[in-house]
Amino acid sequence: MATAPQSLRLLPARVCRDFAALLCDLDDTLTTRGKLGARAFAALWEARDAGLAVVVVTGRPAGWCDHMARMWPVHGVIGENGGLYFRHTGGKLARWYACSAAERARHRARLDRIRDEILAAVPGCAVSADQPYREFDLAIDFCEDVPRLSEERILRIQEIFHARGARAKISSIHVNGWFGEFDKLSTARRYLRDELGLDPDRDNARVAFAGDSPNDEPMFAFFRYAAGVANLRALARFLKTWPAYIAENEGGAGFAEIVRAITAHRGSGAAPAAPVD
Repeated sequence: MATAPQSLRLLPARVCRDFAALLCDLDDTLTTRGKLGARAFAALWEARDAGLAVVVVTGRPAGWCDHMARMWPVHGVIGENGGLYFRHTGGKLARWYACSAAERARHRARLDRIRDEILAAVPGCAVSADQPYREFDLAIDFCEDVPRLSEERILRIQEIFHARGARAKISSIHVNGWFGEFDKLSTARRYLRDELGLDPDRDNARVAFAGDSPNDEPMFAFFRYAAGVANLRALARFLKTWPAYIAENEGGAGFAEIVRAITAHRGSGAAPAAPVD
C-alpha cells in the first residue's frame, strides 16, 4: 500500500458542503453479499435529498442499468465499465453508447472467441449469469455463482483477455473484458461534463466517489475525495492505487457510512436536490 487511506472522520467539512455529485460502484459497495439492503438504499435517498447528484458507476450490464436509471433515486447510471450510460430525464430514458451497434457486433464476435478460450483454459470459471443483458463486454464469473477461484486462476482470465488485445478489469465477482477505448473514469468524466455541467479537472473537489475493487482504481487515482468500503482491504493484493479514505464498515453499511460522513456537514445549507424523474 503506497499511501494508506485515511479515516472518513478526516474528510473536511468544507469539502462535504461543496460536493455536487457522488459517484458509486454497485457490487459490494452498495450491495452486501449480493443484496441491496435497506440501509444502503435509504442512503441513496439521503444523498439525493442532501443535494447530491448520485451516479452509479458499475461493471453490470445494460439491462440492469435500464432498471436502475428508471427506478432508483439516482441522477444516472454508467454501466459495463464505461461502455454506456443511461439517464431518466423528462420522463424518458436517454442512452449514450461508447461504440456504434456495428462496432459492438464486431467486438462481440471477438469476445465470443475469447470466451471459448477462457472456459477451456481456466477450470471452474463460467460466463456470468447476467451476460445476456450486456451490450459491450464479456463477464467471466469467478465467485458469484461458482465456487471462488484461486488468485492464480483469476489473474489467468485477465491475462487471456490482454493477450487477445482486449481491456480487462477484475471486480469483486467478475473479470470483465472488452474492446474499446473507454473505462469507468473516461465515461464518468463525460457524464460529469455533459449531464452535470462540471469540469472533471477544475471541479474535481466537488465530486466524491465510493468503490470497493480493482476496477475502481482509475476512479481512486483521479478523484481527490474517493473512498473505499472496508472490504476493499481484502483485495489489497490486486491493488496498486488506493482511495484517499476508507470506511470502517463493509458493503452497503460502508456506503451508508460514506454518505453520512458527507451529509453530516451539509445541514440546511445543502443545495437543492438534483431532479429525479
